[in-house]
Amino acid sequence: MKNIYFITGSQNLYGEDTLKQVTYDSKVIVEFLSSNLANIIQVIWKPTVKSGEEILSICQEASIDPDCVGVITWMHTFSPAKMWIKGLQRLNKPLLHLHTQNVEQLPYATIDMNYMNLNQSAHGDREFGFILKRLNIFHYTVVGFYKHEHVISDIKRFCEISKAIDFSKNLKVAMFGNNMREVAVTDGDRVESQIRFGWEVNYYGIGDIVDLVSGVTRDEIADQLNEYKSKYQMNPLDISEIEEQAKYEVAFSKFINETQIGAFCDTFEDLHGLKQLPGLAVQNLMDKGIGFAPEGDYKTAALGALLMKMAETRDGATGFIEDYTYDLSLGEELELGSHMLEVSPRFAANKPKIEVHSLGIGGKDAPARLVFDGVTGPGIQVTMIDLGTHFRLIVANIELVQSRNMPKLPVARLMWKVKPDFITGVKAWLENGGGHHSIVSTALTMDDIDMFAKLTGTEIIKI
Repeated sequence: MKNIYFITGSQNLYGEDTLKQVTYDSKVIVEFLSSNLANIIQVIWKPTVKSGEEILSICQEASIDPDCVGVITWMHTFSPAKMWIKGLQRLNKPLLHLHTQNVEQLPYATIDMNYMNLNQSAHGDREFGFILKRLNIFHYTVVGFYKHEHVISDIKRFCEISKAIDFSKNLKVAMFGNNMREVAVTDGDRVESQIRFGWEVNYYGIGDIVDLVSGVTRDEIADQLNEYKSKYQMNPLDISEIEEQAKYEVAFSKFINETQIGAFCDTFEDLHGLKQLPGLAVQNLMDKGIGFAPEGDYKTAALGALLMKMAETRDGATGFIEDYTYDLSLGEELELGSHMLEVSPRFAANKPKIEVHSLGIGGKDAPARLVFDGVTGPGIQVTMIDLGTHFRLIVANIELVQSRNMPKLPVARLMWKVKPDFITGVKAWLENGGGHHSIVSTALTMDDIDMFAKLTGTEIIKI
């Protein structure tokens, strides 16, 4: 299991008795956090740091520990911040600054200077907060008594996002084909993506998949069909088209296992050698946690994999979507999100159907795809754009609603209300450069994306 280091700051000025109490109090907090986060992460108590050498040592240890995904710091007393400079400069894991106390209420009748000298978080954490700002250390601050629900909730969120950042730093993304011709918003700087987020994005020819498709056996096709039958409604008359998608999924799965990629994108402008556009195959892979986006949009594919990892312990759906069209009825405006083929069945409100229809684009045979109406309830929509100088995240709250009856639209689709209202929300999305590809999630919140942005130093626009 991945872990978080809990580091308590103090100094040698206070004497052994005080430091023993600091040790005891910090262990009590770690024990409480461990019991509340046991299903997500292991919280590891570390000895109180009292000098620059000790701080440097623990920060270096955290940085090279492959199982450590982040650190929580707490200044029980006063820890002079110049001691922290070398250590913080070497720390490469997400940092949560916990501003708390080991007691909830002041003992007004007995409080004396000994108590004041021991319980100095209001003093020591301001010193620590200053050095974080001076060094421009990306971090997140949580304020309040450590047993309070909002504090535990924020720490839990930090642990989930730190695990996702650890995943991100090791994420490999395959581009089958390049960015769609003449399209701007889906493009991006792959080198900067790796520097900033860890995404190792590489190009592969679609011929690599075509070769694997040609080697798929009848037994492998049968196994894949059995999986489809167990999860989806199928029409036996469509079996040949479904078998073609089964071959694609087997081939993509082999490629994923061989290269250890966690996300990929393709483009319908470069699918030479495939009879159909990958539809059902890609949808089923997204259901297994593989990030995907079409038209060479590697950023959205990677973002989808990252956000699915972030949400893995929560209820709800997370996946790729494309903005398509609107119902502009005054005061009742709705957005219809979908794609030609690739919407994750995690969003399905009912058991999806496998259907075969022509696309009218791509110049390929009619592909098999999943058709369903989407779930309802509150959610968020997130997109990432590359502005040349930096990446920007744009996140908006939405309300997913029941899809209207659309019998002639043979694709998976979601419908939602834009918040705070249609004009404000859509105008802000457009004016801030929001793309037409995004990730929708009913598991994550705007606070999750905001914390991720703070921990990675990414600009965020919250609508």
